[in-house]
Amino acid sequence: MFHDRARIRVQAGRGGDGSLHFRREKHVPKGGPDGGDGGPGGDVVLVAHPDLRDLSAFRARKWFKARNGEPGRGALKHGATGETVELRVPVGTQVFDEDAQLIADLAAPGARVVLARGGIAGRGNKRFASPTRQVPRFAETGLPGEEATFELRLKLLADAALVGLPNAGKSSLLARISNARPKVAEYPFTTLAPVLGTVDAPDGTRQLTVADVPGLIEGASEGVGLGHEFLAHLERSRLLLHVIDASEDDADERWSVIDRELAAYGAGLDERPQAVVLNKIDLVTDPSFGIEDQRIARVFGVSCATGAGIEDLRRALFELCPPAAPQATADEDGLVDFLVYRPRPTGRRFRVLRTDRGFRIAGDVPSDEAELEAALKAAGARQGDEVEVGGETMEFQ
Repeated sequence: MFHDRARIRVQAGRGGDGSLHFRREKHVPKGGPDGGDGGPGGDVVLVAHPDLRDLSAFRARKWFKARNGEPGRGALKHGATGETVELRVPVGTQVFDEDAQLIADLAAPGARVVLARGGIAGRGNKRFASPTRQVPRFAETGLPGEEATFELRLKLLADAALVGLPNAGKSSLLARISNARPKVAEYPFTTLAPVLGTVDAPDGTRQLTVADVPGLIEGASEGVGLGHEFLAHLERSRLLLHVIDASEDDADERWSVIDRELAAYGAGLDERPQAVVLNKIDLVTDPSFGIEDQRIARVFGVSCATGAGIEDLRRALFELCPPAAPQATADEDGLVDFLVYRPRPTGRRFRVLRTDRGFRIAGDVPSDEAELEAALKAAGARQGDEVEVGGETMEFQ
């Protein structure tokens, strides 16, 4: 079954704690601090992969967590960075936050976006040594990684998309012109999910992707029938192939019904270039189409049953869909920043330091007691531990 939406929860790894350690060697009785830094937490990254076609991989698993950074150790040994989790999605996947705001659009193969960044690692006590503080008896704890819920929505990337009323013969046409093998039957709504097919150029130098979208009916833009969920897949098609059953002798009205739905949906679909395909011409003696519209580039008469006109249509597709302009490439880090709309969150304004007697809060002490308590628990504080806050020492409850 085709899945074009998924809801996932992601959590980045926590940064490793810095080490509170001193040199203790036989001939160095008063060795200085040598605690190493912790490792940063792992990220959760979304990657657009050209071989994937839908979001069905996220139906069974919806929670993803990256590894925590390793803590630092003595002898200035730093902790390892937490392992990053990479989630592969189809090209054309959009990412929305919990407020339904678009934060990323992975419109090109290899495009990447970091959904959750790993927590900052804590510094070891060696970092705090100075001429006036030669024996720092504290080290930083690592910060937690980001955590959030996202909705993934797939908009298919196709050179051309087949649109039309149910039972117009769109699936049969796709099977004729491409390598796709969709379900074909003599009843409406045979196609229940979008189907992609690849069309090869006669000289073998190019390929086009054609999408068959479930049949639309009047009111589809308002949620009637099967079309409402799949109209979004037309937004990125460069050409609309409007398939009409010519045997019904009302081709003009059938075209107008779908055109009104495209205009009502919006997203520029009513301005998209079109080619009208009059199907089932083997059942009529004189198929006619009287609409004159500047958006209609060509009108074709075909028969999927006999194959009449199919080759002419296939060759014309490459004229109507010229090679696309080169897409912007990713930077050296593989991040396509121009596709990412989410602002970077601000960091915590205080840090939790681990001391040889307990914990100390450095920086701006939060007014929210629940936030402070959660930070201390995450740092490993237990009931009875000594916590120094704003020059006062208290017992953690």
